[in-house]
Amino acid sequence: MALDIIKRIKDTAEDVYQKVGKRQKPTMKLPIRALNNVKYSSREGYLQIQNKNKVRTLTVNTVKTFAQTLRMMSLSKELVETDRHATKREAYYQSKNWGEAMFTEQPESDTVMDDIEAMLDVNREIMRFKPEEHGGAVAGQLVVVDRQRGSGKRIEIDCTKFGSGAYTVPSSVEQLEFRTKARFVLAIETAGMFDRLVEEGFFEEQDCILISMGGVPSRACRRFIRRLADEKKIPVYAFTDGDPYGYMNIYRTLKVGSGNAAHLNRFFCVPQASYLGVTPQDVVEYNLPTHELKEQDIKRAQDALKNDPFVHHHKPWQKALEQMLKMRMRVEQQAFAKYGLDFVVRDYLPKKLKNPKGFLP
Repeated sequence: MALDIIKRIKDTAEDVYQKVGKRQKPTMKLPIRALNNVKYSSREGYLQIQNKNKVRTLTVNTVKTFAQTLRMMSLSKELVETDRHATKREAYYQSKNWGEAMFTEQPESDTVMDDIEAMLDVNREIMRFKPEEHGGAVAGQLVVVDRQRGSGKRIEIDCTKFGSGAYTVPSSVEQLEFRTKARFVLAIETAGMFDRLVEEGFFEEQDCILISMGGVPSRACRRFIRRLADEKKIPVYAFTDGDPYGYMNIYRTLKVGSGNAAHLNRFFCVPQASYLGVTPQDVVEYNLPTHELKEQDIKRAQDALKNDPFVHHHKPWQKALEQMLKMRMRVEQQAFAKYGLDFVVRDYLPKKLKNPKGFLP
């Protein structure tokens, strides 16, 4: 892959160089990264980019962006060739040596980086740029095989042996190998619920792997789960708060990706995932304490019903969102503590896990 990305960078730069030499205006074609340029493919299981593109032509107004794009590609080429990585923040500061092409704010460099990965059809991790976000925490029946920096020596990391802590997913996961006989992966929204399940010994009782997503899962976390699910043929269940954010931002991003990153969803989504809970029906059946929906919750749910191709394809999600809007209530994972700290372990999850066919798609 290293040789491939270097070739793509060289080919793009050579095309610009040749056109400038011929006194032609060089262009860069980028897919439009928005929900109105994606469709949900039920066969592939994720949101896919469509054929709408924007063409950036070198003019007086775009010369700075052109220069920044080429310099960023050059930095990526150098990183790949020297087998090193740079954080997105480091890439921003590297530009301070680019003269008039430097970025004034990091959002500018992040946007150019996103444009490049869309234009070259690769993810930025392959380009050797990494985020500084938390990758997620893992506990349970899994051995992760990594390699020591420098020596390349294999390291085996047993995710059952972290005491009250957990293994942290690294920013790049392509080099990892897995050993497991777990029955399923449970991807959990909140660190609080993850800690509760670890403390109560849930992964031992249920022979499973627990992964804390920490809100909307990072790309590294999603890629970790996807590789694990693909390679070990293991089901993935999601457990989030019962609100539109948990459904449409956290779970949907895990399962089918996002419109803004549709050109990369095939790498980072987990199509085999299904939604365990908390559902609006759980609120009724367990008489859970709730909070009133905020205006942004209502807007998010209504927007999903109106515009989201994933929701349009799955009637059970339409019914769940409509039920929530009718109830005008949202619920947190920790609401089960009403019945005791261990209720979610001894009652709710075991009952749910007996009927995975009843999970939302």
